[in-house]
Amino acid sequence: MSAATTEQELIAVLDFGSQYSQLIVRRVRELGVYCELFAPDVAAQELTRAPLRGVILTGGPASVYREGAPRADPALFDLDVPVLGICYGMQLGCELLGGKVSAGAGGEYGRTLLEVVAADELFQGLPRECTVWMSHGDVVSALDEGFQVLARTAGCPVAAARHRERPFFGVQFHPEVSHTPLGREMLDNFLRVCGVRRTWRLTTFIDTSVADIRRRVGDAHVVCGLSGGVDSAVTAALVAQAVGRQLVCIFVDNGLLREGEAEEVVSVFGDHFDIELRVVDASDRFLSRLVGVTDPQEKRRIIGHEFVEVFKAEASSLPGVRFPDQDTQYPDVIASGTSWKG
Repeated sequence: MSAATTEQELIAVLDFGSQYSQLIVRRVRELGVYCELFAPDVAAQELTRAPLRGVILTGGPASVYREGAPRADPALFDLDVPVLGICYGMQLGCELLGGKVSAGAGGEYGRTLLEVVAADELFQGLPRECTVWMSHGDVVSALDEGFQVLARTAGCPVAAARHRERPFFGVQFHPEVSHTPLGREMLDNFLRVCGVRRTWRLTTFIDTSVADIRRRVGDAHVVCGLSGGVDSAVTAALVAQAVGRQLVCIFVDNGLLREGEAEEVVSVFGDHFDIELRVVDASDRFLSRLVGVTDPQEKRRIIGHEFVEVFKAEASSLPGVRFPDQDTQYPDVIASGTSWKG
């Protein structure tokens, strides 16, 4: 379920595998702007389904010049919205627009002194020198005349740059982490460049989501699968707030949760929500399916498949619930009236 409706402006964050990707989303939302995380190769046209105001390309562990490195749709730069590349995202954007990326002499890791060498919107209101957090081995080693260098460090001649004709900005450091003290201001400046309104609030998201669920469900009954994870718990809480006793939650205990976590799920949804909660202890089933399996991806596939099968078996005992002939490896499942989806 997305809060990016036709009225809600969007900053799209393309995830290239950075450990900070979710943190970027959080920082943008803290500044009053709605954003969502997307796959790195999402089609540019897909992003325009909502009023797109800007794109952020995250960092990542790959090297852009290696075969198989994640790529972005080059058409992103034809959408006429500002794009901010962070670390790997900067290197990728620079390469796609005519620059060159190479392995650095030794890389930079940790707090580093940044020198701003060109006044620009991205560094508006900031001092000429500030501390930033670096974590990179590759560098932008060459730029054509279409680029302007904005900042540098002792070990990185192109620590920030922008394209002169296209609205692309790149920073080699990480403005989203607290170790970059003025990073919030830098992200704020980028959002100013985007011209996005600061209208997003968590309470607005909740109210909008609840109203949308209530409208879609009507007087039907809803079945929601609880896995113990955040996604299914938030979904169940929103649906419970929207339709109350029309909701039945099925909690599948797979025996893989942290100590006391299953009891906590039962306590929260059994004691604090006016819904019917059904608990299925399938821990023996899950654990037996995982015996001898060592590959993490295969484990995830098995867990997802078993969750759906256990959920479907329990939900089928409820009157009026039917399932289409399809399957999913995702563990969060919702059913209402005649269909379900993960």
